[in-house]
Amino acid sequence: MKRYVLRRLAVLIPTLLGMSFLVFSVASLTPGDPAEEYAQRVSDRPPTEEQLRLARQELRLDRPFVVQYVSWVGHALRGDLGKSFFTRRPVVDEILHRIPFTLQLAVPAALLSLLLAVAVGTLCAFYRNRLVDQVVRILSLAGASMPSFWLALILIILFSVRLHIFPVAGRQAGLSSVVLPVIALSLPSAAVLGRFIRSTLLEVLGEDYIRTARSKGVREVSVLSRHALRNSLVPVVTAFGTSLGHLLAGTVVIESIFAWPGLGTLTLDAIRHRDYPMLQAFILFSGLVVIAINLIVDVSYAAIDPRIRPGRRSSATR
Repeated sequence: MKRYVLRRLAVLIPTLLGMSFLVFSVASLTPGDPAEEYAQRVSDRPPTEEQLRLARQELRLDRPFVVQYVSWVGHALRGDLGKSFFTRRPVVDEILHRIPFTLQLAVPAALLSLLLAVAVGTLCAFYRNRLVDQVVRILSLAGASMPSFWLALILIILFSVRLHIFPVAGRQAGLSSVVLPVIALSLPSAAVLGRFIRSTLLEVLGEDYIRTARSKGVREVSVLSRHALRNSLVPVVTAFGTSLGHLLAGTVVIESIFAWPGLGTLTLDAIRHRDYPMLQAFILFSGLVVIAINLIVDVSYAAIDPRIRPGRRSSATR
């Protein structure tokens, strides 16, 4: 297991280098001139050519692309992602300040998504092709097809504007402020994951050891909970790890709709103001989170299923 983890960490080095180059390239090739907006914000009037030259020099945009990239990577390896063009504060400080707010939405949304998906998938598999299965499948298909921003607006209109149960936006109302954003984040992911769990459980329920357990008189509930669910965990964990990446991306839109001061709002502000260092840092941070999730998922396979032994060759290949 240690050698497997070390190999995976070694593979991450070229992956991170490639990702950093793409991140820097995409952010640098976006339309617009951040120096123009920066100079105009400083002087509060249309900048002159001299002011633009000084702004590009101050923001270090006057150097060749390769020099900028190498300098950025060197500083990033030391934990320095530069200063924001907009706030002039260190990018790392801005991100560390916003991460707790994003986690307040992402963690409950991930847990709720997993619980709903397991419940829905198990229920549909238990009542396969019955009325309950058909109804839940239709609802889950609608949930999977529903954009998160549209669902968020519907929730606001229904529970905030008309029923006055939850606040429209912000986080001043305490715990009640989290409810609608978490639901808007978790439902589409839960719908997709629930359908996947259903199909995985149905595939496992057709295995020989399931038929053997049934022939011994084991109750169907026990067959489903003790045998089928346990042996379907590996693909479910893989799907759940993938859904976490989509969940992180969904926070950008949801935080904007609910005026939540997390990483999503920070990213939209960076796009609006052409704040390259902040945008590059967010994309890099998101990529690192996805890579870390995939690594954790791969390593967890051996703990979930003892038959899986990373790096061990079978006796037929020795």
